[in-house]
Amino acid sequence: MTHVAIIGGGPGGYEAALVARRLGAEVTLVEREGVGGSTVLTDCVPSKTLIATSDLLTEVGSAAELGVQMPSTVRADLASVNARVLRLAAAQSHDIEERLVSAGCRVVRGEGRIDAPGRVIVRTAEGEETLDADGILLATGAHPRVSEDARPDGERILTWEQVYGLHDIPEHMIVVGSGVTGAEFASAYTGLGAQVTLVSSRDRVLPGEDPDAANLIENVFTRRGMTVMGNSRMASVARDGDRVTVTLTDGRTVEGSHCLLALGSIPNTAGLGLEEAGVTLDDGGFVVVDKVSRTSVPGVYAAGDCTGVLMLASVAAQQGRIAMAHLLGDTVNPLRLAHVSSNIFTSPEIATVGISQKQIEERGMLVDTTILPLAANPRAKMQGVHDGFVKLFARQGTGTVVGGVVVGPRASELIHPVSLAVSAQLTADHVAEAFTVYPSMSGSVAEAARRLHRLL
Repeated sequence: MTHVAIIGGGPGGYEAALVARRLGAEVTLVEREGVGGSTVLTDCVPSKTLIATSDLLTEVGSAAELGVQMPSTVRADLASVNARVLRLAAAQSHDIEERLVSAGCRVVRGEGRIDAPGRVIVRTAEGEETLDADGILLATGAHPRVSEDARPDGERILTWEQVYGLHDIPEHMIVVGSGVTGAEFASAYTGLGAQVTLVSSRDRVLPGEDPDAANLIENVFTRRGMTVMGNSRMASVARDGDRVTVTLTDGRTVEGSHCLLALGSIPNTAGLGLEEAGVTLDDGGFVVVDKVSRTSVPGVYAAGDCTGVLMLASVAAQQGRIAMAHLLGDTVNPLRLAHVSSNIFTSPEIATVGISQKQIEERGMLVDTTILPLAANPRAKMQGVHDGFVKLFARQGTGTVVGGVVVGPRASELIHPVSLAVSAQLTADHVAEAFTVYPSMSGSVAEAARRLHRLL
């Protein structure tokens, strides 16, 4: 029987383990903190649980528009919110581990490293164990980047893994970094009732995202009372008692009660014996892989954030599945990044799939574009939704849908028909002709597609 050793129990690791078992392999999964990894324990699951509470409070804030009278003060009990966050994360981790064990996987709590191709050394509380393996998968994830001039203390200066220890809503949260993580937490704490200042080194929030979506989100942020400081780079963060001061490179300062650092991620690849084993890393320390998750060493694969390939849980899981299919001789469909759908859980959400507007412009593609505001949607009017849109890209001549953006409540759900169209290479007419419920938000997807119809 083929033996697979997996180092890391996040989505890339546990999904790979389940596939390997279904394909008949013996599987040992090594995880040092808890099955599910940072995705379940400190990152995706906790943050989206916190955001769920924030979204509810945001909806309550517009209740009067729908004719609902609310008490003058509706607040979140952050201690209870964070206790729920951690409880759900622990429960999710437990459920995944039970699923692995039920499938016949061996789960070992400890730290793994590659001793040589085909051999993993595991350090546990009881000592060291050697695993001889026909295939090895690295799924070790990443951790928050920090700065020597902004050292987190877990109380007032925080990474996104540390915020769940807060018991009271911050008086003034300064969020440094306007990428996905920074924008999500800035949106969440604004919804929870905190004063928020978002420090962005770029000229706008979410600089890597669709410009129409990013501009809309920044307008919503400022309308809800957030202070957005563009073209402002952090130099240092210092704490004095219960106050923190963020100093910018131009000498300006911002004072608040807390500071959340959202400066990006560093791969967990140090101390794993990778370079000694011949595994190639890039300049950022990420494991270099191909489209079937192979590293530079035969029999050694990698998946998830440690590879730096679109740092999404869904991509990590797919990389892990592909790796096991390739290793164990099953049908392999290489990773196609142009088919990946992703979501930013701000309020409103931003969901994207396929080719972006920036890529279209860079490649000089001949594409028809339509953008349809959600405010014209009858269901949106009924629910008091004013912000959002559906944006579709279709190739000229064929009408094939090559990408799309949805901004609005639950955009993560609305993007699915667009994702199906992109992956199945459907035309805008195919999308337009599919029935939608009336009234529904999804009706805007069909209407946007109808506007892309061309007379041939």
